[in-house]
Amino acid sequence: MIIQATEKPVTIDDIEDEMLTMEQADCPVIHRFSPGLYIRELHMKAGIFAVGHYQKTEHFNLFLKGRVLSKDASGENIELTAPMTFTAPPGRKFGYILEDVVWLNVYPTDETDVETLEDMFFTKSKSWKESKKLLDMVDRSNDNEDYEKLLIEYGFTEETTRKQSEDMEDQVPMPYGDYKFLISKSKIEGRGVFASANIREGEVVGQAKIMGKRTPIGRYTNHSSHPNAKMVGNNGDIYMVATQNIMGCRGGFPGEEITTDYRKNLKLIGVNKCLE
Repeated sequence: MIIQATEKPVTIDDIEDEMLTMEQADCPVIHRFSPGLYIRELHMKAGIFAVGHYQKTEHFNLFLKGRVLSKDASGENIELTAPMTFTAPPGRKFGYILEDVVWLNVYPTDETDVETLEDMFFTKSKSWKESKKLLDMVDRSNDNEDYEKLLIEYGFTEETTRKQSEDMEDQVPMPYGDYKFLISKSKIEGRGVFASANIREGEVVGQAKIMGKRTPIGRYTNHSSHPNAKMVGNNGDIYMVATQNIMGCRGGFPGEEITTDYRKNLKLIGVNKCLE
């Protein structure tokens, strides 16, 4: 007698759907840039099951630390033990973290905007995107109201500030280096700066102004009446520094938005309020 199985096999998408209903694990991502190269450094703690986004391209991997239990193309269990290097084909990586992991994906590119890079190299599932929408539903109306008060205090108009913000002649890219942030859609206004790895109080996030011109930090950092960072001047340049611990990525989702108080920023560069 032949019995036909009717139960649908469990897929990696099914596993991801279930995992997205759970509390997401800390997974810091550090973005490293040098000429012609982007390195995405991922840290994962032992005891979690991790599912990656679909990688669109063949890419080089540096597995620097840890052990991971995964499956090969035939479905057999395999144990990956660092250190090792290999070139992976397009597809999704997943596995159980046996020992704390440091894993690097290496991509040849001159692009430095992380959100653009993720669109270039990853396909994110519909379930993941839907979950991110729920995380984005944060009420930031107090910050928006305080920003409107600030414009009145300094005699600025929304049109003037937006024109200045979008002035490409006043902008430069981030210098090559290592960063714990990315630019992404913000509930405060437009796009904002978000932590991709945990940032400690007092830690420098990056340069906001270099030789008189704004970096992406200088352009996209949004205002908040309760900020978690501040701008600090140093030899004519301006740096953004965390004023409290800031949470990074959880489950691949961007961490906390990094914000500053525009009033203090304006004071730093010598802009005064309108006279009453």
